[in-house]
Amino acid sequence: MHAGCRPVSGIDTGFRPRYSEAAKIKEAKKPVARRIKKMLILAAVVAASLMFSLPAGAASQRLALVIGNSAYETGPLANPVNDAADMAASLTRLGFTVILKKNANLEVMEEAIEDFGGRLKRGGVGLFYYAGHGIQAGGTNYLIPVGAKIKKESDLRYRAVDAGRILDEMQNAENGMNIVILDACRDNPFSRSFRSSTRGLSIISAAPKGTFITYSTSPGNVAADGRGRNSPYTEALLKHMGTPGLPIEHVFKRVRQDLGARTSGRQIPWELSSLSGDFYFRGGAGATVETPPADNSAAAALEEERRKLADERERLRREDEERRKLAEERERLRKEAELAEARRKIEEERRKLDEEKQRLASLPKPDPAGGTRYIASMNAKVTAVKLFESPYTAPPKEQRSYRTSFSRTNTRYVVWELNLSFPAQGNRKDFTVEHIWFNPHGNEIFRSAFNGYVLGDWTWSYHNTGYGWREVSNTTWVAGRYRVDLYVDGVKIASEFFTMY
Repeated sequence: MHAGCRPVSGIDTGFRPRYSEAAKIKEAKKPVARRIKKMLILAAVVAASLMFSLPAGAASQRLALVIGNSAYETGPLANPVNDAADMAASLTRLGFTVILKKNANLEVMEEAIEDFGGRLKRGGVGLFYYAGHGIQAGGTNYLIPVGAKIKKESDLRYRAVDAGRILDEMQNAENGMNIVILDACRDNPFSRSFRSSTRGLSIISAAPKGTFITYSTSPGNVAADGRGRNSPYTEALLKHMGTPGLPIEHVFKRVRQDLGARTSGRQIPWELSSLSGDFYFRGGAGATVETPPADNSAAAALEEERRKLADERERLRREDEERRKLAEERERLRKEAELAEARRKIEEERRKLDEEKQRLASLPKPDPAGGTRYIASMNAKVTAVKLFESPYTAPPKEQRSYRTSFSRTNTRYVVWELNLSFPAQGNRKDFTVEHIWFNPHGNEIFRSAFNGYVLGDWTWSYHNTGYGWREVSNTTWVAGRYRVDLYVDGVKIASEFFTMY
């Protein structure tokens, strides 16, 4: 959401040459009385021009609709009701007939806007003032009634007031001049449930001719609610709108100057105008006044010079503030980049430590007697070593009878079966398996080796071979406890026992 509006066209913000030192000295030497006399003459000319600028329609109606919403269930605000009450009182003193609504729900707001549009058809000046939550969604500005149940962005179309409706009522009235004041660019209290995260209000691109629209802050920013009775924007507006003989553009320029100084440039009001004449809240016209074709009077020249100097000062102040903000932003980004890099390095070290801990935890505990039960070259675990009795040719796996005791008179071969589990290797891995047999007296009776392998996509395998005789009559098993040790690539991985009875 973007708050604010386009700047009023026609403002000269260019540099003007400063006086030379000699000119400054010369100016300072002028008699004081002469300078005072000149100012009095210019003031008299200005006063006369204001008196004679009143049009015949100065007594036409001034109608204002003022709404202030504070009592929201989500994101309640402290000031809008006070702002609306004080604005209504000030407008009444300035000759406006005021329709005041406080903490209005959707029905009350819609009825008040319809009534306001009907009355405007009588002519005169129309003014709409709103203080409360305002939200921009999809390029449309919505004013949020009290009690609105806004759970998602699409609810705005049915449970909030489209700000464009006020402009439609003004256009239908064809009353000639209208003023829209929106102190509604506060933070969106429903932003967490919205798809977009845009702040403030959007610029109204279509408005009736003769309309003056003002926003309490600039695009991309939100307005402060304030800690006192009124919001900072409304407080500044109440201060200046009653100044006698001050055109509306100058009223809001003073508001902008006050608010910019008070907030150190964080909140700068914006205006959008299609006025073709002048309007005065007090001491001037009650409606538009056509500007004279050419005014070469001293008052006009003095006012023009003052305006240009004020614009120049404001431009320079904004440039200084922008440079300061840019420097602060660069420093902030530099520190954030350094901090992010430090965090990245710490996280990388932490990740490596965690991986090493996991790797060490997964390694089998060394058992010199029983073997490692692990093959490091393949990251393979020994899941089981099983023994079974077999003829010369080993039976299929599903037909094997695993046990750890055998008959010495009926057994021909005792066969070990090595079961492995491992991650896919990606390619074939070859290894050498050696098995050594010991009799009950601890003497080595047989030793042999063979080459095994696993393919790249395997994740488990089993391997087997044994020791014995082709014929039962040739067996020389003796009763007692036997042992078989298994080695893979020279590392002892298992040691198993069986009994002959």
